[in-house]
Amino acid sequence: MRKALYIIMVSCLFPAIMATAQTRQQGIETGTAGQDRNTFNGMEGPSTEFVMQLKVTLDKPYTVGETPHGRRTVIPITGGTFEGPLLKGTILNGGADWQLAKGNRTEVEAIYSIRTDDGVNIHIRNRGIICTGKDENGQPSFYFKTAPQFEAPEDSPYAWLNNSLFLCSPSFEPNNDFKGIILNIWKVK
Repeated sequence: MRKALYIIMVSCLFPAIMATAQTRQQGIETGTAGQDRNTFNGMEGPSTEFVMQLKVTLDKPYTVGETPHGRRTVIPITGGTFEGPLLKGTILNGGADWQLAKGNRTEVEAIYSIRTDDGVNIHIRNRGIICTGKDENGQPSFYFKTAPQFEAPEDSPYAWLNNSLFLCSPSFEPNNDFKGIILNIWKVK
């Protein structure tokens, strides 16, 4: 009975699978496959809007060591500044980035607060991953992206931060005077 059901399922699905594969092969041969990776079946993917850049100062990291879940490292956040088209201010001392590394992958979770120039405190929880390895061509690769979540007072001009998704692309400042990390944040529209 199971074998007969399997044969019926395969015989029904096989033409659809072959048609999809043939369409994909035609796209590869004509150079149209993968040209626009932000669309699928005519649907447009989400766009983004720049929100702010944070320059976060850090203290020396310390490690808890190897745990059952991986190597735990803590990086204290000591301050910094942020600025964007709709907000500007300082990063408050007292947060940290808790990292958990296992193999070539590190999970990051930074929890800290910022204060706008007009005195509004906003809490941030920024989770993401760092991964090193090889790309599809065998070249060394480095991936570091996060997704911050904001908690702003509902009665503040920054309440809009509570109701959207955000993406963050971290980078490191080449300036030797700055001891920290740069976080560029975009709102997903």
